[in-house]
Amino acid sequence: MIFNPAQECMDNEARKKLQLANLKNLVEMLYTSVPFYKNKMDSLGVKPTDIHSLKDIERLPFTTKDDLRENYPHGLRACPKDRIVEVHMSSGTTGKPVVDEYTMKDIDIWRESMSRTMAAGGCTKDDIVQNCYGYGLFTGGPGAHYGALNIGATVLPMSSGNTARQLMVMQDFDTTMLTCTPSYALYMAEEAADAGIDLHKLPISKGCFGAEPWSENMRKEIEKRYGMKAYDIYGLTEIIGPGVSFECEAQDGLHVNEDFFYPEIIDPQTGKVLPDGEKGELVFTTLTKEGTPLLRYRTRDITFFQRESCSCGRTTVRMHRLFGRTDDMLIIRGVNVFPSQIEQALIEIEGTEPQYLIIVNRGESHLDDVELQVEVKKEFFTDETRGLEALRAKIEGVMKSKLQIGVKVKLVEPKTIERSIGKAKRVIDNRKI
Repeated sequence: MIFNPAQECMDNEARKKLQLANLKNLVEMLYTSVPFYKNKMDSLGVKPTDIHSLKDIERLPFTTKDDLRENYPHGLRACPKDRIVEVHMSSGTTGKPVVDEYTMKDIDIWRESMSRTMAAGGCTKDDIVQNCYGYGLFTGGPGAHYGALNIGATVLPMSSGNTARQLMVMQDFDTTMLTCTPSYALYMAEEAADAGIDLHKLPISKGCFGAEPWSENMRKEIEKRYGMKAYDIYGLTEIIGPGVSFECEAQDGLHVNEDFFYPEIIDPQTGKVLPDGEKGELVFTTLTKEGTPLLRYRTRDITFFQRESCSCGRTTVRMHRLFGRTDDMLIIRGVNVFPSQIEQALIEIEGTEPQYLIIVNRGESHLDDVELQVEVKKEFFTDETRGLEALRAKIEGVMKSKLQIGVKVKLVEPKTIERSIGKAKRVIDNRKI
């Protein structure tokens, strides 16, 4: 379903005119209201009056997560504090948290963005949405909540965790749509199987999953275990929360809400804007934000753009599902490796569970050693050493072929690897210690 055809199916030339007008307004506001951005633009020798076309955005400064942390808590606020009605922030586990402050207009934009997102995943006023994203300062829970309510659906505001209760509510309240991280969706499916719950007999038929990179094979696994359609959604606290982009029924790239968020792909080393179809770092400018708007925010996420027409009728640019992040990419013996590559390969190997842990150490010879712990399905984990050894050798061979590096595979019993109710932790890099 298309929630807002006028915006989502807008003629591209008309959309560009809208984007340019909003970009000019944004640059003027930031230059006059936020000293951080005035100083940045002055250092580059650019003024608001220099913005004549969308290409002129390339003259403007980038914003990074470090900039947000250095300006914590209110240094990037662009409006009077009495207009701020809601605040969200990241966990701040690696430093000061990243803050996003919202005016009422910003909340309306977020609500609209998430309505489009969830409608594209099949949500209607007749749905019962079990929202298992975390509530509170995290944007996931409130974002999905706002979108579902705006559509007119019934929301079960479960938040994350307490899986036994999640499954009870899923059965007792006839959940039809699920929202959570893809790794938690799989964990709930595991727990359901152990409890003797047949998810295929429940009315749940669709889900919007995001907050972490996940592979096409992981999607297939979720769809198989639930008997549902699983849709990828994308967002981040710095920009607005979830709702920046989303998959439609075609499941062929994520439509960007371009009237609100101007996207670019850059070379992460040089900062140069790359052409459509070329993989690089995703950058967003919040064209209409009032509370804490951002210019050219470097997300660290790796993807590329698709501009071919989509069968759904939307005319917005699509971003390919994430390949990973520049900051979780592992460089092992000179080779770039993303955890999502390993996940994609594992799910294709019969006998393995989609649960793994990568442990990287630097050996006595100063070379990188990689151990890949892989959970084996219960029926495969037997006392027959020969069968397990064959499986281990097969995984090592596949990884060598896919990653172009050798890894040591350790097969472990089901549920050995720690689960997460939020974003899954896939890598322990001991080289940094």
